[in-house]
Amino acid sequence: MTVLSFDEEGVDVIYEGTEFRLEKALLEEAIDKEYPAMTDHEVLQIIDEDPALSGEPQRIGDILT
Repeated sequence: MTVLSFDEEGVDVIYEGTEFRLEKALLEEAIDKEYPAMTDHEVLQIIDEDPALSGEPQRIGDILT
């Protein structure tokens, strides 16, 4: 299971027991979108090749408000 915790500067991730941080600038470069316009599903797809996506994607901008 992958856990994502979003804040204004990036995402704290727990993936297969390993904790790390993805900074906003890195995500914007990788996804080629402004951070608030990205979705949780897009971030998850960077972390995991074949993620178990469930539910509707949520924009990070909506998560942070």
